[in-house]
Amino acid sequence: MSKFWSPVVNRLTPYVPGEQPKLTNLVKLNTNENPYGPSPKVLEALQAEVGETLRLYPDPNADRLKQSIAGRFGLQTNQVFVGNGSDEVLAHVFQALLNHDAPILFPDITYSFYPVYCGLYGIAYNTIPLTEQFAIRVEDYYRPNGGIIFPNPNAPTGVPLTLVEIERLLQANTESVVVVDEAYIDFGGESAVSLINRYPQLLVVHTMSKSRSLAGLRVGYALGHSDLIEALTRVKDSFNSYPLDRFAISGGVAAMEDQAYFESTRQRVIATRERLVAQLALLGFEVLPSAANFIFARHATREGAELTAKLRERSIIVRHFKSPARVAPYLRITVGTDDQCQALVNALKEILAISIS
Repeated sequence: MSKFWSPVVNRLTPYVPGEQPKLTNLVKLNTNENPYGPSPKVLEALQAEVGETLRLYPDPNADRLKQSIAGRFGLQTNQVFVGNGSDEVLAHVFQALLNHDAPILFPDITYSFYPVYCGLYGIAYNTIPLTEQFAIRVEDYYRPNGGIIFPNPNAPTGVPLTLVEIERLLQANTESVVVVDEAYIDFGGESAVSLINRYPQLLVVHTMSKSRSLAGLRVGYALGHSDLIEALTRVKDSFNSYPLDRFAISGGVAAMEDQAYFESTRQRVIATRERLVAQLALLGFEVLPSAANFIFARHATREGAELTAKLRERSIIVRHFKSPARVAPYLRITVGTDDQCQALVNALKEILAISIS
């Protein structure tokens, strides 16, 4: 604590990102990165940007990228907002669309950045408990609010909400914004983008970090009614007029346009996830139904913290959340390559056998 800090700094509890170990030869299954590299067309596009034009500012509107995204989803460019990763996009969402007198609503077990943004911007919020099956029940959100936000599929559980349920929520909540954070939607969920032109209060947020393998490039975007997009743009242009550099714009366009590569790699992740779920079930794990590139699993007799530590001893890193207590027994495991997931299963077999003997 410093006497020079603004008062708000003392009240902040910053987000803690997943560990990025500096060690080599790790099986890294803790931060939901795609196990496959970006499209070769992305690498070609990045190489083409290396030149003397780097002395010039990038396009502040990232028009090429907006056009590519709009074309992909059948929208107009004024329905697309782009930012430096979906975290920045979400930060603008909280400030531009969710900062009202009434508290906003989000699940009690969800993306832990949401309460961080509320603390940063002074936004009141109420958390809505998930069901016993860790699902979102939309009827619980039928109450006055300053906005609603949730990931679909949810994080860290991976449990999806159907498009029918999302539409029910939109029909019941017409006076405030509903934000659907679809960071993992490409791994098996139903996107709400198809509802945008029927519900002006709907905003859908995507990232290129997961299904398009661009976590290191930082590209995120939001899709919605032009009025919502204008609000985000006004905040962005009051904060940083050039959020995406030339590499991010060109790489994002190439990733968006290489649909064949995107489809191939996401299907590989889905297939590996299903095999991993089946293998873990044989080892006594309960695995929540996942539509993401990760799973949320607990063992019948072993604690999550203990398993995390023993896996780490074997150079395998998974994510464990100590709170709330309801999730403490669980491991969040990124779906890696087949070889990485097999290494995980082999290590768990060894750990569990040791405990039995």
